[in-house]
Parts: sequence; C-alpha cells; structure tokens
Amino acid sequence: MIDLAWRDIDVPLSDLGIAQSEALGDWFGSLGPDEQPEVVLCSPYLRARETARCIRERGRLSHATVRIDERLREKEFGILDRLTTHGIHQKHPELNAQRMHVGKFYFRPPGGESWCDVILRLRSLLEMVTREYAGRRVLVVAHQVTVNCMRYLLEQMDEQQILEIDRKGDVPNCGVTSYLFRAEEPDADRALRLALVNFIAPLEAAATPVTTAPDQPAAAKP
Repeated sequence: MIDLAWRDIDVPLSDLGIAQSEALGDWFGSLGPDEQPEVVLCSPYLRARETARCIRERGRLSHATVRIDERLREKEFGILDRLTTHGIHQKHPELNAQRMHVGKFYFRPPGGESWCDVILRLRSLLEMVTREYAGRRVLVVAHQVTVNCMRYLLEQMDEQQILEIDRKGDVPNCGVTSYLFRAEEPDADRALRLALVNFIAPLEAAATPVTTAPDQPAAAKP
C-alpha cells in the first residue's frame, strides 16, 4: 500500500510540477489573442487547480473564465485506492482475477469507477461545453484517465483503440492535446480535427524535465 500524506485530491504540485506548469503558461502567453484559451475548465484536485492558476498567471490569461468541475476528477479506484498491483494481488485476489478477465475499460472496483463511468460523466461535461461555450476556445486541465477518455469521445474511438493508446505510455505532465473546429464543415462526422497529441515542446524549450508518471499512484494497470 502506498502511504500518502494527503487524500489524493489534496496532493499539491511538486516543485517540478510548478516549473512544468509555468513553462506551459509561458507558451500559452506567446500565442496570439485568437489562439489563447477563453475558458478554463479544471478538475477540483488541488494539483490541477494549481496547474490552471500557474498557466493563467504566466500566460497572462486574466480574461479567461475559470470553472472548476468535479466531472473532470481522476478515475476513482474505490477499495483499490492506494494499492499497488502487488497489493491488489495480495489483498483482493478475487477482484484481481475479475479485473484481469473483464479488462480495465469495464471493470469497476467496489466503491470506484470503470473507464465507462468516467466516459459517462464526460459526456455530460461535453454537452455543457457545447451548450454554454460553443465557438469559444476551451482549455481543460485534468488527469491521465480523464484525458484518454476525452480522446475516446472526441475521436469516436472504441475500446481497443483507446486501450492501445493507453498501453503505449502515460500522458506526460503538462502535455497538450488539442483539437481544431472545422468551421467549413460544421456538419461533418467529426467537426473537431486532432491538432496536437501530448505536445511537450513548451517544457523542452524551457529546459524543464518531462515526466510521464501516472498522476494517480494507485491501482496500477493490469
């Protein structure tokens, strides 16, 4: 079991996390006014809120509306929270067998969520974005599984496609994945076009180390 001094929601940014957030904020600040975020939607987790604050301050984005939304929180692990893969094997062998059989996309630990559960709350969030922020540039500050589940929705993936992306590696801290709206094809099957994936050039340009460690150090991948 991983011994954490705080609840996961209360874990603050490390010094490196602050440096990464500031580097990303500087990059946003270098963009033209017609490229900068107009709305910032942020997970309620402390480290996400601190990241959003750093980006807003360093990017001089005082004009951007900030909204904290609990639907952007990280996937909840329930009874498996704070357990390593070995800990799950030792403490909950039956759950581990079920997890291996069902797969991470559909497996829901007692008191926790499956990827499908995360996707369900994100569908609600995207409906809100479409309704309230249509035509505006929206920055979402969130977490590992949340980012992948957003990609699943926006790129209309299936289970195999998103899990293959997940297997290839973790989402880097302060990496940017972005989409452009194709105004010339508003009724197209995919009006949003993928522009950047895990973009870390702002960190590299600032000589800030890049980390790809999972942002929730519990319930490791099967």
